[in-house]
Amino acid sequence: MRFATSLPIRERILDRPRPLFCLLLLSALLFAGEGVLAADETMVHPAGHGTTVPSSNARHQDGTGDDEPHVHVHPVAAPEQAGEVGLEERLGEFIPMDLPFLDEQGREISLKELITVPTIIAPVYYKCPNVCTFLQGGLARVLNQVKRTPGEDFRIISVSFDETETPELARKSKAIYMEAMEGRFPEDAWRFLTGSPENIRLLTEAAGYRFMRQGADFLHPVAIFVVSEEGKIVRYLHGTRYLPMDLTLALIEASEGRVGTTIRKVVSFCFSYDPENKTYVFNLMRVSATVVMATAGTLLGFLLLTGRRKKDT
Repeated sequence: MRFATSLPIRERILDRPRPLFCLLLLSALLFAGEGVLAADETMVHPAGHGTTVPSSNARHQDGTGDDEPHVHVHPVAAPEQAGEVGLEERLGEFIPMDLPFLDEQGREISLKELITVPTIIAPVYYKCPNVCTFLQGGLARVLNQVKRTPGEDFRIISVSFDETETPELARKSKAIYMEAMEGRFPEDAWRFLTGSPENIRLLTEAAGYRFMRQGADFLHPVAIFVVSEEGKIVRYLHGTRYLPMDLTLALIEASEGRVGTTIRKVVSFCFSYDPENKTYVFNLMRVSATVVMATAGTLLGFLLLTGRRKKDT
């Protein structure tokens, strides 16, 4: 008894109770990890990489799919076809800028003529009954919140990968989104293109975007990508919902010719977008959980290392 009380406090803590203390630390780590996962689930970011889309019978406001649950509504590929459809990100690579397409007025125009500023490219098809509408609606909903000047600092190009679609259909599709934006977005800053099968394939293959016709529908990824004025791919954004911050940072990266940024990842990790108040809020739960995990892990490592040194002596 006297021996136990004569030990220094630090040694008494590190001796017998160590296994129990380590177990408690491990539990804290697991609990904190659950906190991070819970924080992830509450983020406004798209839930996946375009594999889930809004249901066709969900409630929508101005056709953009704000309130919809996420379910599969596109046909499911057969096992032997599934590997041919998908998105392989090709960051840092270039799209062919000399490819000619037809704009919504039926005029032939090359990508080089259009991509004179950082550009968001949205592969879609205009007769798509659901997810492509939600994708373009998601853009229309946030474009006016992007901290760049449309037409001067950036442009958007919707490109149909259905070679049977016409400039007339592209013009009608454009009118829908221009009307939804109530004239607050320059018409010349969002162009709607159609093209030949060869040029469509050359563009989508360069971007790693693989799709497949299945009857009157298509199997395809749900994503947009951002290119610099030289045609370099700098960012992919998945899903049908976009944060103004993500688009703004992607366009800034494109203007500087940079692929990816650590700052963007840190900002997205620490802040969540509040759609009701249209602002960014500090994600206390996520950051706190991360700090707890890092602190507990450091302390656990210190205790284990100290215990080994004690045994060696």
